[in-house]
Amino acid sequence: MVMGELPVHTEVLVIGGGPGGYAAAFRAADLGLDTTLVEADPQLGGVCLLRGCIPSKALLSLADLLQRTRGAERMGIRFGEPEVDLEGVRAWKQGVVDRLSAGVARLCERRGVQWVKGYARFDGSGKVRLQHSDLAGINFKHAIIATGSRPKPLPGVALRRGGRIMDSTGALALADIPTRLLVVGGGYVGLEMGSVYAALGSRVTLVQRHERLLPSADAELVAPLARRLEGQFEAIHYNTRVHHLEERGDGVHAGFEGEGRIDDVVFDRVLVATGRQVNSDDLNLESTRVQCNPDGSVAVDAQRRTTDPSIYAIGDVAGGLLLAHKAMAEGKVAAEAIAGRPSAFEPQAIPAVVYTDPQVAWCGLTEQEARAAGRPVRVLRLPWRVSGRALTMDAAEGLTKVLADPESGRVLGVGVVGRDAESLIAEGALAVEMGALATDLALTIHPHPTLSETLSEAAESFDGQPTHYLAQRPGDAHR
Repeated sequence: MVMGELPVHTEVLVIGGGPGGYAAAFRAADLGLDTTLVEADPQLGGVCLLRGCIPSKALLSLADLLQRTRGAERMGIRFGEPEVDLEGVRAWKQGVVDRLSAGVARLCERRGVQWVKGYARFDGSGKVRLQHSDLAGINFKHAIIATGSRPKPLPGVALRRGGRIMDSTGALALADIPTRLLVVGGGYVGLEMGSVYAALGSRVTLVQRHERLLPSADAELVAPLARRLEGQFEAIHYNTRVHHLEERGDGVHAGFEGEGRIDDVVFDRVLVATGRQVNSDDLNLESTRVQCNPDGSVAVDAQRRTTDPSIYAIGDVAGGLLLAHKAMAEGKVAAEAIAGRPSAFEPQAIPAVVYTDPQVAWCGLTEQEARAAGRPVRVLRLPWRVSGRALTMDAAEGLTKVLADPESGRVLGVGVVGRDAESLIAEGALAVEMGALATDLALTIHPHPTLSETLSEAAESFDGQPTHYLAQRPGDAHR
């Protein structure tokens, strides 16, 4: 929404209306800076809210509901086969998105942030030109680039609107429930959306070029998820790549190459989920002093300032972990730095969550990172098969891990696989960020019976034994 006369000059110009962009704009406005937000989409929220985090979690909540009702028979409850109303599902998902996006727009208006619709491209270090906008350009004192990222295409495969080969945006549109779905990529997008379609009735085949799923995550945490998905998906091919995809009248013809070669398999739809690439290539950064890294991300310092003193960059376009909560934190830092406040982006732990069933979440140092760096750690574990709450939830496959410095006991990392890992990891991130000791976690009284007490019981094995589990002694260590 535009309030009053559109300015031709602003103190802070934010390019991009996603979580990082609107968080930066809101913080700048709260600090008394005249702030303008440029976003080409007719709705605020960016990829995360409109075509990513929020709609995918809405669908994953439905998938979780379906899976839990099917698993309820083990607990003595039987449900009939569910009927899926695709139009109703799409309407519910879109209703969630619209409600949140409207809320962001209202906050924009109430804070006095000018929202200008259009595409911005730099015309030097103090001006942008706009396309598809009521304004030709905006002069700025400081700019914050928050243009995010987009799905990375599969080489040699062109996506067409309404085609059978989809990226994550197409998959979230839920045009239909394909009988056979091929998912290319074993990262979080492929696993989450594959889980959604499998729950809705698709026979899912997943092709992963690595030797396991989620290669950047802790292997021990991924193992229970892999076992579950091997039962839910029709097939998972590891160490395999797709060497061709071709749309024909009867579907998408695919060929795989890896441990074996399969030359022609037909799928109703294909989801390409092979990663993301940053949106820095269409900003005319050449007209500024901004420099980019080899991967295309914008080079920034701790304040998120680029090599051009008047321009900052945050979120996906600044590289690192491509996570909305990281972008929001960076946006606030950039706004505070522009306002002259002593602020820097120096987190000790950025939590990551994969919203599958079971969920996988981690923060700080992982076991494989410690091993690669030759760093000694104590690995403290509590399997959920000894958790009373996990058993009452039929979630005994879970595991909680705490990595601690073997000398000081300082918590260096936390990982969780299981139900509600998304919520449990926050306490782990707080422990790492504050430099808490394993004994601090152990001595913090957690309510019983809860999943949260698996953190304190895992930590108990640093100086003794968990109440409900006899851990190995003297504890696992990597040196």
